[in-house]
Amino acid sequence: MTELLSVVVPVYNEREMLPRFHSRMLSVLDALDMSADLLYVDDGSNDGSSEWLDAEQATDARIAVLRLSRNFGKEAAMSAGFDYAGGDAVVVIDADLQDPPELIPTLIEHWREGFDVVYATRESRDGESWLKRKSAAIFYRLMDRLSDVPIPRDTGDFRLLSRRAVDALAKLREQHRYMKGLYAWIGYPQKAVPYAREARTSGRSKWSYWRLWNLAIEGITSFSAAPLKLATWLGLFTSVMAFAYGLLFLLRTLFFGNPVPGYPSLMVVILFLGGVQLVCLGIIGEYLARTYNESKARQLYFVMDYRPSGDLPLRQTEREPMVEKSMFTQHSAEP
Repeated sequence: MTELLSVVVPVYNEREMLPRFHSRMLSVLDALDMSADLLYVDDGSNDGSSEWLDAEQATDARIAVLRLSRNFGKEAAMSAGFDYAGGDAVVVIDADLQDPPELIPTLIEHWREGFDVVYATRESRDGESWLKRKSAAIFYRLMDRLSDVPIPRDTGDFRLLSRRAVDALAKLREQHRYMKGLYAWIGYPQKAVPYAREARTSGRSKWSYWRLWNLAIEGITSFSAAPLKLATWLGLFTSVMAFAYGLLFLLRTLFFGNPVPGYPSLMVVILFLGGVQLVCLGIIGEYLARTYNESKARQLYFVMDYRPSGDLPLRQTEREPMVEKSMFTQHSAEP
């Protein structure tokens, strides 16, 4: 049976980049020694990306378009792409051309060597500010230290996954999805491929510092209980320091008296303890909110329209209904 490669491309308002990305991607697919299809996941675009995809699909039978009912976010869009991709191997890549499609043949070579996940690791990040590069480096190293499973450093979503790796991801339906952690969590043989990340040539990145901060919080709380443990140790440390300060104050009063009321030091202690309590409550609240969202068992996404590629077999269209049924059964069964 001929090997089939599926390329999943999440798209959100990338009309400026799509023609150049599509041209380079087709050049790569044409040179492969295996069949390939290209699945665009339109994550609620409103800049003309949907219309462009419709026009391109009419001219190339290898193109499939999956349109979500609204913008669910990149993590959900990638999950939708994995659910509908039918290839023996699946590549996920952004449409902004910062990740070079020309690296795909190398990913395929390592997949054929027996690796289930072949991920592209950034050796450089052209076109990004010093602050963004430095904060990204710190975050990846912090995640690697805090996570319960090793998460590759300086590695984005650009990677190839085998069919069994994709099937494993399909079983993980958590609402708060940090895909880089999920790729590592499923295990299986994995290999890194270094590359130089290119600068974005047009358009604007959808990842503001606020969204990156939220993604960092998502990653840390999804794959580590370290913040809860930190809150516990911080509370213990504060209690010990407060006890020691109280003992010192008592001894000083007994031996030397206390002619001057300690209003400034009292305010410092009160504000410090109040700040520690609020930080700990915030950490607990983050985990509690995620538990609350998971308990509602909402779908990751809803599909408004799906048009498969024209000349390749459709293998995975039944996966989403199967997931919905299993989730409903799990959360509605009576004791």
